[in-house]
Amino acid sequence: MKIGKLKKVDVRELWRGEASDFTPWLARDENIKQLGDVVQIELEVITQEKNVGPFRADILCKNTIDDHYVLIENQLEKTDHTHLGQIMTYAAGLDAVTVIWIAKQFTEEHRATIDWLNRITDEQFNFFGIEIETYKIGESLPAPLFQIVSKPNEWSRTIKSAASTQNLTGAKTLNLEYWTAMKKYFEEKGTFLRHQKPQPQHWTNFALGKSYFHMAAVSSVRDNFLRVEFLVNTDNSKEDFRKLKEKFETPSYEQISKDLIWDEIPDKKVSWVYLKKKANVSDKSDWINQHQWFMETLEKFDKFFRPKIKKL
Repeated sequence: MKIGKLKKVDVRELWRGEASDFTPWLARDENIKQLGDVVQIELEVITQEKNVGPFRADILCKNTIDDHYVLIENQLEKTDHTHLGQIMTYAAGLDAVTVIWIAKQFTEEHRATIDWLNRITDEQFNFFGIEIETYKIGESLPAPLFQIVSKPNEWSRTIKSAASTQNLTGAKTLNLEYWTAMKKYFEEKGTFLRHQKPQPQHWTNFALGKSYFHMAAVSSVRDNFLRVEFLVNTDNSKEDFRKLKEKFETPSYEQISKDLIWDEIPDKKVSWVYLKKKANVSDKSDWINQHQWFMETLEKFDKFFRPKIKKL
């Protein structure tokens, strides 16, 4: 077997300018997905070179799980204090934000600063340092490689979170344990689903590739049921819901379940489609079956609704 040899290519050979070449390239769906896979966030590009209040982001995205802003700063050179100041301004001006700083090379001082920002901020803030490199094998086309040099320390944040939840009692404690176990189950089984960090609440959200459209898993300790939800919470939620219902209600019964419920909820902004199942959430011996139902049902929801909402 012949094995090729990687050859490093200067990023400036692929993109001459940050704003003119690299930013438009990164904003394309297939490329922002590649970056999202690296940082494990499902990103939706909102705009490029956008003023956000007093800021100007190279690329403004949404984290489609929680609709929080993700701001991307690009540098095709070594990191500098100017860009560091910009990401500090972003963090100061938004209540919940993720900042991704991409550069050709991170100095040790700037990498340490990103580490420090992740240590002193809570879970609403996330800072990533990413180095962009390009390689080719023989005469192949050059390919980009995103390498994380700094990211939030989930282990230390989990310890902090555990300390802050030591006084939780009853259903909230069980909820946190339930979603933590489900996250582990999903990781062991393997799934394309991407969901938020377990919280002491009776629901957890899942990304669906577009802001203001979400999936959620709900477990009720009090009423003994499980529910998977597809939620439409756009500015024109009723109109968007009706468009989906008119075209896709009938096939949804065939591809997801005949027991699916489409509910416009006239007196609220949000509309939803959901599937409900009886279950004793307090029975830990049955959790594996409940988590299996959640995974299988959520995957059906995702495969059915994701391509349809992208066309709205």
